[in-house]
Amino acid sequence: MSLSAASDWSIAPDGVDARSVPQRRLYTGALMPAIGLGTFGSDHVTGAEVAEAVKGAAAVGYRHFDCAAVYGNEHLIGPALQEIMAGGVPREELWITSKLWNDKHAEADVIPAFMKSLTDLQLDYLDLYLIHWPFPNHHAPGVDVTSRDHAARPYIHADYMKTWRQLEILVERGLVRHIGVSNMSIPKLELLLRDVHIRPAACEMELHPHFQQPALFDFVRAHGIEPIGYSPIGSPARPPRDRMPGDTVDIEDPVIARIAARLGVHPAVVCVKWAVQRGQTPIPFSVTRRNYLANLQGVVSDPLTDEEMAAITGIDRHCRLIKGQVFLWKEGQDWRDLWDEDGVIAQ
Repeated sequence: MSLSAASDWSIAPDGVDARSVPQRRLYTGALMPAIGLGTFGSDHVTGAEVAEAVKGAAAVGYRHFDCAAVYGNEHLIGPALQEIMAGGVPREELWITSKLWNDKHAEADVIPAFMKSLTDLQLDYLDLYLIHWPFPNHHAPGVDVTSRDHAARPYIHADYMKTWRQLEILVERGLVRHIGVSNMSIPKLELLLRDVHIRPAACEMELHPHFQQPALFDFVRAHGIEPIGYSPIGSPARPPRDRMPGDTVDIEDPVIARIAARLGVHPAVVCVKWAVQRGQTPIPFSVTRRNYLANLQGVVSDPLTDEEMAAITGIDRHCRLIKGQVFLWKEGQDWRDLWDEDGVIAQ
């Protein structure tokens, strides 16, 4: 199937030609669209709505879809992907990511968990498979942040490497083209890079104007790892349990609002536009056509000025919104123990 045929399917009067969307070249030489659609519907969007959004997003030019087993909707996204491909978009133009959940880190569980995602997504291979969190600490969906896995434990590098080796086997079998990590820290990545056979191609992490993570961002890029940014507009729809006093709101920042007014767009578009221009790959989530189309249109429009990029650099408030409290492993811990902010892996 030719590119023009794919574009024919995706044509909408206000859509974006998928060929005009920026691409990231990974260390393997593969190209990944520099913006994707997230598919985590949280507590307020059904799986069916997410699947419809995937189809709608493909129809306006998206080719990158970020999925995960724990989102509980891959079995609905699979038929949507089949419909997209039946409509003329070749599989090789799509970039599909999934992730291994925390209760499947055991060596015997990794490949079966992957195969379930592959089957649910109705694909022959994935473009990227990530270890969702570096902690094998499971929690039930929707629990309060005070919930703890009775068998929770800290990051144990030897165990993580056993999990990673199973991902490498998936690459060797041709079932996934790239593997990567998510919610990692520099100390953990340093150990991983020391011991891998196949290097991570991407690191998914929280990135938005009020949480820019410059040290981690620079580290992964220096090691040929693509930074993929979740919550790129500051996760304004995250559940109440994930909100804490002191959390800031990116889209209400005066700098973001001023740039949005100049461009005549919603402040969320500025956040996504900044992310792509900075060099990360944002995966904003929305089931509203107006919103996901505006994000894509913003990415392919004229760039922000150097002055605007510098101004956004200056509003970093180091405000992590997805703190991960449910993954802590003992009483009396602070959520910062998950992130090794002092350069030492907490035990």
